[in-house]
Amino acid sequence: MNQTSKLWTTQFTAIVLMAFLFFLCLQLLTAGFPAFITDVKNNPAQGGLMTTVFMAAAIATRPFVSSLMQKMDNKKLSLLSLGFIAISVGLSFGQESVGLLLLLRIFHGIGFGVITTIFSTMATNIIPTHRLGEGIGYYGLATSVGTSLGPMLALALLQIFSFNILIILSILLTIITLILNLFVKGPERPVPAKKAVQKVSFKEHAFDRKAFTPAILTAFFSITLGGVISFLRELGKEANIVASISLFFLVLTIMMILVRPVSGRMFDKYGHKVIIYPATIAGIIGLSLLAFTQNTLTLLIAAGFYGVAYGTVTPTLQALAVSSVPKEKQGTANAMYFSSMDLGMALGSTGLGILASYTSYHFLYGFSVVFLLGLLLAYTLIFVKGKPAAAKYVESSREISGDIGI
Repeated sequence: MNQTSKLWTTQFTAIVLMAFLFFLCLQLLTAGFPAFITDVKNNPAQGGLMTTVFMAAAIATRPFVSSLMQKMDNKKLSLLSLGFIAISVGLSFGQESVGLLLLLRIFHGIGFGVITTIFSTMATNIIPTHRLGEGIGYYGLATSVGTSLGPMLALALLQIFSFNILIILSILLTIITLILNLFVKGPERPVPAKKAVQKVSFKEHAFDRKAFTPAILTAFFSITLGGVISFLRELGKEANIVASISLFFLVLTIMMILVRPVSGRMFDKYGHKVIIYPATIAGIIGLSLLAFTQNTLTLLIAAGFYGVAYGTVTPTLQALAVSSVPKEKQGTANAMYFSSMDLGMALGSTGLGILASYTSYHFLYGFSVVFLLGLLLAYTLIFVKGKPAAAKYVESSREISGDIGI
């Protein structure tokens, strides 16, 4: 790991740019596939299934990624995965068969599971130890901005062009990411301890108890994110404001960019408790406004509140997961974090899609509030009521990363 205090090195800047481009590419299709299938087949549940199989494939892949990273050259693995993604996306061009598109989304999800784990581990390996939280915050901002701009761009393009334009754009973004990756060092394989060499089990590669709680809390939040990304266009149709939906994601992005420096200073000075509560409450307000929105103004105010939550909660939980494990387990912590994010997105896209089939899209967002309330309840029980457990996280974080500021 870089021993200097400089964060914005050429390598780190390239990784942040790669993360932004890759997540932009990802969310173009995450928003585009459900909208495309819902229009063609008039079935929101089938539309949500496009996201579900993608996320399920990523979740099934990630437990093996940490082990692969110990055995294979990580640079070659990332390049092969990006090539595999470009091919699987390209084969979707001009297709309307739900069965074939589901199969290709599975392939895409496998590549996604590998790439996101490697990219995040590249970042955490390059970031100076005492600036780990800050660096993860910026990396998380890049992924969040890509995630929010993707649906905005996808829905805007779908109003003018066919779905095939999204396929072409996604392939181009993947190729650009691949080219940038050629100039970035892969994450170093952890050096074994000087003790007797012991065979590490698959479970130890795939799971770490200290990263489990932040990962589960992430799933609570990403269930709501799955609904926002997959079905906001349908909410716009229901409320007759579909032309304004792209603005929702623009406001979401602006709020995330604005909130990061403020939340970082607060984390550094007061800790994560002062951040999680107001940020999650902002998410609850945003979803509640979506449940009642009938005009553009309400929609954009909802975007502002939800942007504060999304831009703060997820990077904070990732920093908490990564800083609570040793360096050699950072790949595992990142894999667990992203798997939980994917699991929540999958559950949100399918479950909320089925719910919308029987109720309405307004009701879908009102119901989503339950998951953020669950996040607050679980967080309170573990980090506030369960003070000894919380103290272990704080002590572990300080030992590994010193005073960190997201």
